[in-house]
Amino acid sequence: MPKSKRNKQVTLSKTKKKGREHKEAVVNTMKQAIENHNSVYVFSFENMRNLKFKEFREKLKSTSRFFLGSNKVMQVCLGRSADDEIRPGLHKVSKLLRGDAGLLCTNLPKEEVERLFNEYEEYDFARTGSSVTEKVELKEGPLEQFTHEMEPFLRKQGMPVRLNKGVVELISDFVVCEEGKPLSPEAARILRLLGIQMATFRLCLICRWSPDDFELYIEGPDDSDIESA
Repeated sequence: MPKSKRNKQVTLSKTKKKGREHKEAVVNTMKQAIENHNSVYVFSFENMRNLKFKEFREKLKSTSRFFLGSNKVMQVCLGRSADDEIRPGLHKVSKLLRGDAGLLCTNLPKEEVERLFNEYEEYDFARTGSSVTEKVELKEGPLEQFTHEMEPFLRKQGMPVRLNKGVVELISDFVVCEEGKPLSPEAARILRLLGIQMATFRLCLICRWSPDDFELYIEGPDDSDIESA
């Protein structure tokens, strides 16, 4: 029997793709920001946390503008070569927009930007799949930080536990995670329960551009090509 078209399922979460108009709007906004600010920086980020980044961005709202998103769109805006760059030297900045990177347009003095980025460091719980920074091992015996209601949940995470007179007890030593290995979903949950934060959200400056200067903060394999461009 053929399926009725009336019973066709519709995904309510389906969203419209961002088209050409959206990209053009982003490019125009970036061009305006570059015109309105004294310098442009490329920065990289590690263990991005959207809420924490939003707080950092809000602190600089009066003097600066941040851009995160498609590196390709940002490269097109800046110009990929000396022939199509929107201001002299910006194609060098464009070449450094790779991987986890963003753009900062600001009127802050160079020293202030460097201080803010060098001092910025936020700790958070590591997510599944991230690289473990240290070995965490729990020794056999009572786990008094956990209530008796937690025992079934801990067992589901692979921990060899039991209830002993209402106290959660580890019946043998248990390695939660090993240094250098990817973090499993179970280990991530246990570390959160233990209050152990292994992820560090950092922002690192890569380069700085101003109308009369271009400066690299991090040397990479293609830096000679950038300098000669």
